[in-house]
Amino acid sequence: MADNCDLLHNCLYFTANSLARSITRLAEEAFRPTGLSPSHAFVLMTAAGSPGIGPGELAAQLALAPSTVTRFVDALVAKGLLTRVAEGRAARLAATPAGLALLKGVEKSWKRLHTAYSGILGPEADRLAADIHAACLKLDGQED
Repeated sequence: MADNCDLLHNCLYFTANSLARSITRLAEEAFRPTGLSPSHAFVLMTAAGSPGIGPGELAAQLALAPSTVTRFVDALVAKGLLTRVAEGRAARLAATPAGLALLKGVEKSWKRLHTAYSGILGPEADRLAADIHAACLKLDGQED
């Protein structure tokens, strides 16, 4: 059985998914006070930081599928946190006053998350995030 454990723990697929589950638990706890999931909060934060951003550009910035971004945007529009304005065939997104008011809490949650995982992983946490980002770009064929 030890051989199977060695195989799993040396497998990037297995360990990346395990890391995703662990960091998701920390993120959900950090973002709970906002009433938003971490993913919804990052969509709101990104759209608020780039008023008029299109869903496609938002999806690219967040490395999410366009259909996923559409679902998240729909939920944020329904909560009154984002607006979607049609410009011909394109849509433009912007945070509403309620969305902008929630941003301070979102930013506090983001800092809370960073503090939580940095407290566990130590000073190498930021380097790990940069290395994982670089690996994602390489695996997607986009050299950093």
